[in-house]
Amino acid sequence: MDTSKQQAADWWSTDIIQMSPGEINFHGRPIQELIGNVSFVGMIWLMLKGELPKPGQEELFGAALMAGVDHGPQAPSIAIARMASSCGIGINNAMASAANVLGDVHGGAGEQCVALFNQILALQKDSELSLDQAADKVLGEFFDSGKKYVPGFGHRFHPVDPRSAPLLNLLRKAEDAGAVQAGYSAAAEAVEKTIAQRKGRHIPMNIDGATAAIYGALGFEPPLCRGLFVLSRSVGILAHSWEQMQRSERNKGPIPKGWLWTYTGKPVSQES
Repeated sequence: MDTSKQQAADWWSTDIIQMSPGEINFHGRPIQELIGNVSFVGMIWLMLKGELPKPGQEELFGAALMAGVDHGPQAPSIAIARMASSCGIGINNAMASAANVLGDVHGGAGEQCVALFNQILALQKDSELSLDQAADKVLGEFFDSGKKYVPGFGHRFHPVDPRSAPLLNLLRKAEDAGAVQAGYSAAAEAVEKTIAQRKGRHIPMNIDGATAAIYGALGFEPPLCRGLFVLSRSVGILAHSWEQMQRSERNKGPIPKGWLWTYTGKPVSQES
């Protein structure tokens, strides 16, 4: 290959896919061997990690992805998907509009929680502290920095998030079987215990905390975990976008027709 062609070939070099006329390989595996033999969840794993999941990993990964697909139209991302769909745009535009609001506040808690668990486990490993002591030290620094809410714990809608316990149970089973890195379920429980001790009341783990423990145990880096949440929530975004498109409502806004917002600006001038 001459220099100019090699430069062009190297421009988007990748370990993920090899393709030529009549040939498509993912991480060295021909697509025709993957079709019918690898699930969608297994394919996500292959794309991100370069290998197929081992027994126990795929089931746990799939459970975490499935549990976060939707949380109803009261969730900003879903509400935006439905409003956008009522404006007559394409389904891809509605989905993109919704995905674009999954940021630090709405959608970022899982990423932040994985980083917190990693910090606690690393401190315990590198010191003589117990897991509870490591959690207390890390959370002490967290609260001392002025932060009030621990990502992955507490929920503005659910007194107890119904998704957390089943996910943690699956994680414990996978840890006991040696399918994933051990320690994350215990770290999550240590954080929950420490928060209760520091705040004087129980603040239960939510789905972000449970999936953070799973993704951490599966070896995913924190920034990638936000992408996994976006991937998961995109299923709900798709379903709500499509449902709204089947309805006759047009230009549906965030509050019911006839309702008005509260004006907080200057009063109307009475001068003639």
